[in-house]
Amino acid sequence: NATIVRGRMARAEGAGVTRAHAWLIAVVATLAMSVSYIDRQVVAAIGASVRKGLGIDATRFGILAATFSLSYLVAAPLAGAMVDRIGARRGLLTSVLVWSAVSASHALVPSFAALVVLRVALGAAEAPSFPAAAQSVRRALPEGDRSAAFGLLFTGSSLGAAVAAPLAIALDLAYGWRSAFVIASLVGLSWLPVWILVTRSPRVRALLAGLPAAAAPAAPRNAPGLRLGLDPAVLRAMILVVASAPGLMFVWVWMPQYLELGRGLAKASLPQYVWLPSVGADLGMVGFGLLASLIDRRAGLARRGAPSYGPLVLIAAALEATLALLPLVPGTWAAVGLMAVASAGGGGLYTLATSEMMARVDPAKVAMAGGLTAAAQSLVYVVLNPIVGRWIDASRSFDGSIVMLGAFALPGAIVWTAWTPAGPRGEGMAGADRR
Repeated sequence: NATIVRGRMARAEGAGVTRAHAWLIAVVATLAMSVSYIDRQVVAAIGASVRKGLGIDATRFGILAATFSLSYLVAAPLAGAMVDRIGARRGLLTSVLVWSAVSASHALVPSFAALVVLRVALGAAEAPSFPAAAQSVRRALPEGDRSAAFGLLFTGSSLGAAVAAPLAIALDLAYGWRSAFVIASLVGLSWLPVWILVTRSPRVRALLAGLPAAAAPAAPRNAPGLRLGLDPAVLRAMILVVASAPGLMFVWVWMPQYLELGRGLAKASLPQYVWLPSVGADLGMVGFGLLASLIDRRAGLARRGAPSYGPLVLIAAALEATLALLPLVPGTWAAVGLMAVASAGGGGLYTLATSEMMARVDPAKVAMAGGLTAAAQSLVYVVLNPIVGRWIDASRSFDGSIVMLGAFALPGAIVWTAWTPAGPRGEGMAGADRR
């Protein structure tokens, strides 16, 4: 029956490849996340030039950022369901190929309206990236390594942002802002042969695709997406993602404009500063992921119940909340350093939320669960980016929006810590079926 099939999938995950090869798969999947963030962050990195070139004020730029997120919001759960069906290997290949073409097309935009259309297309094309990468980690790595691997996986986003900002700004200064989109698309195309090479063996391809179709004739067909969306583990993860998203949104979307327009930094000086918050996010993701894996191993998931990430979550939230102090900080390096601290906390929250969720959900629905949390993050961006843009235009200042965005982290972390879903980790929905 369906429960037996899911149990076989859970036991089969990570089997058939060496640990070193499994980590190699995780590294290349992380690079896919980096590529996706390079493409999506180019607009943010050279936002001032794009606004000037197309005659866009801050309000319309906020709408532009929300447009991408709205498209991603709608497409991410659907993309997760698709990846669960076709497997991570094909899902990532198709997604990177399509979004690279869309990214290159940004160089040809004649107007704000055309750019909006392309941002919608890019959001839809990139939607499978995180679900497929998360599924790769979940299927390839043993249980004790997954939290650390998810921490690594999320560094892909901040690494992409760290590369995108200096690269796009340098290209903007040398060749004009349109050139940045072309080069970003070439980065994605260069990733494709690496993924094909690392996943070329039949054993790895079968692992990333899940069980053969003949082994799973009894898979459930009773609206799994709706059922998964109501799973307490997924809802709880979405709360923490929503709490972490506002602070990270400011860093990824508005930081270059804040430094240039809010603090008067020359555009030519931006590359020496904009990378630091991304490094902070990387350290938070990897550090909190490693700590979570250490807790997992010590607790012995299958034998001694669920370990608690509560203290780690509260520490990470406190770090992200320091963003609210940014208006009080003098000096560019001090301001960028504080954003790095806040990014470390936000990255840690996202890592912990995902690691906990992936340990509880049905192994057959990992990609869709990842799509739902990605959609939750996108929803925050859809709602808040236009508000932030309007706030900046009306007040001629970034300060009020910074305080507001930094205030979200702690309340969400407290709710997450206080709400523990019933049932041990490691069983997920299959365990619920047995009970």
